[in-house]
Amino acid sequence: MFPLARISKFALSTSTLIVGSALAFSAHAHELLDAAKKEAKVILYSTTDSKAADPLIAAFETKYPGLKVEFHDMNSTEIYNRYISEQASGSNSADLVWSSSMDSAMKLATSYAAEYASPEIPNLPEWAVWKDSAYGTTYEPTVFIYNTRLIKEDEVPKTHAALAKLVDEHKDRFRNKVTTYDIEKSAVGYMLAAEDSKVAGDAYWDFIRGVGSANLVLQSSTGTMMERVSSGENLIGYNILGSYAETRAANDKSIGVAYPEDYALVLSRIAFVSKRAQNPNAARIFLDFMLSEEGQNVLANQSQLGSIRNDVEGNNDIKGITERLAGVKLTPIPVNESLLAFLEQKERLKFIREWRKAAGK
Repeated sequence: MFPLARISKFALSTSTLIVGSALAFSAHAHELLDAAKKEAKVILYSTTDSKAADPLIAAFETKYPGLKVEFHDMNSTEIYNRYISEQASGSNSADLVWSSSMDSAMKLATSYAAEYASPEIPNLPEWAVWKDSAYGTTYEPTVFIYNTRLIKEDEVPKTHAALAKLVDEHKDRFRNKVTTYDIEKSAVGYMLAAEDSKVAGDAYWDFIRGVGSANLVLQSSTGTMMERVSSGENLIGYNILGSYAETRAANDKSIGVAYPEDYALVLSRIAFVSKRAQNPNAARIFLDFMLSEEGQNVLANQSQLGSIRNDVEGNNDIKGITERLAGVKLTPIPVNESLLAFLEQKERLKFIREWRKAAGK
């Protein structure tokens, strides 16, 4: 046991240390903000559509008057090719990249991300932070969607195997009626298919043979798949981002959403600050805001993108989603080099060949 006097000195010393650290952090934050204000803007390349990104940008610009976001909404292939080209030529480029194509974003981050230890790291899961350089920013399970007018509630598949069986046993009914991403044209679709194969192993190929037995309809965008399921042109879609599906279903009663219970991949949009950022301080301020409780509240409750934290309002954060989807095996895709396994050109072509063969394409 410590003597009382020693405890008091220890407590005083600890308190002084904490206060000193807080003051140092506060000074650093002010210094960062002052530098950011001199830059006046942040250039953001993102796959997140403007409708979802706008609330976050508006909240950021309101909180930090004088800082503007120059937002470029592109698909993941456009971002990758444009960013690589700009880095090679030394021309102006993104200060911050924010992409749902986790594997291509990770590939960029391994070469071009600046190391920056955000003060929000303690509030994030370990799997969402890579070397203080790349950050997962959302928590978005993938889902099945179905036409509620043409698929009875008791027919809705609850697992990947059940979906494959339903299609395989009723080929005539589901011929040209099941849709998913074209993995050759959609970077997100390819990434999700590759991650599916890691999680499910050999059973994945049985699944693809099953859903492919009635001629899969392949699309390059989530929006097109949801439109076709809503109209009844297609009956079921899989590997759809739940964040988009839930938003659409809230206003479109023709679309139902089902979370596969055997496992649901969880996508997290990756963000990183560029080493060659023209506005590096503004980019760091934006990243911190995006990861903060305030920014995550906006993403969760206005943008309808699940929060990577556990402390936002409502039930659209990790804790709330986990409780709401009790019984579903939520399987986050980690932000690390494992994402690169299927990106090497030889492996990519081999995977696409095997996928097309299994799907009958």
